[in-house]
Amino acid sequence: MISRLRQQYGSGIREADTYLGQKYLIAESSLIPELLQVLRDRERFDYCVDVTAVHYPERDKQFDLVWILYSFQHNERIRVKAWFGDGEIVPSAVSIWPTANWLEREVFDMFGIRFGGHPDLKRILLPDGWKGHPLRKDYGIIQQDQEWVQINLGIESGQ
Repeated sequence: MISRLRQQYGSGIREADTYLGQKYLIAESSLIPELLQVLRDRERFDYCVDVTAVHYPERDKQFDLVWILYSFQHNERIRVKAWFGDGEIVPSAVSIWPTANWLEREVFDMFGIRFGGHPDLKRILLPDGWKGHPLRKDYGIIQQDQEWVQINLGIESGQ
């Protein structure tokens, strides 16, 4: 599978290997929509297990986005990773795997990453009026929590 992908995408597949028996690949962000489609259609990764992110504020491309995919036919997983800058729009995978809907909403809610083409991108875990995105490493959780509790509940936070 990796050799087929390398043949098709060349240096756009930056890295491909296994770690603890699980395949992963790192791809150019511009390849993500087509690559995810190929992984579903040709390689039979028919289930999107998770979409998540990691924030590295010191980097130019601050976010690692990770799609964890599973093939029922082959009983295997693959992690697909790409790097995106703050404010970049990430193509939504909802049209490929409907399960990506709530997963992308969670990434938006926790990291502030926007998914272009998502059918209903809004907060899923935090209230609509919440400021900021708590899984970003530059997020001041104590300050934000105290402000929200004071405004919405009218009491002092226990923090």
